Amino acid sequence: MEIPIMVGAGLVVIGAGFGIGKIGSSAMEAIARQPEAYGKIQTAMLIAAALIEGIGFAALFAV
Repeated sequence: MEIPIMVGAGLVVIGAGFGIGKIGSSAMEAIARQPEAYGKIQTAMLIAAALIEGIGFAALFAV
């Protein structure tokens, strides 16, 4: 009974890590293209990463 819970928790962590990594990668590409928009891009990236992390924590507690 414990194995499916551990697999579910692992998938949640992997998914959240992949999502935050994708956001960071896209933000770096956007900053490289438009350096003058650094502040706006960084703010949007941090908000999106925080939301993904929050969903990840909620999913871990739901499992």
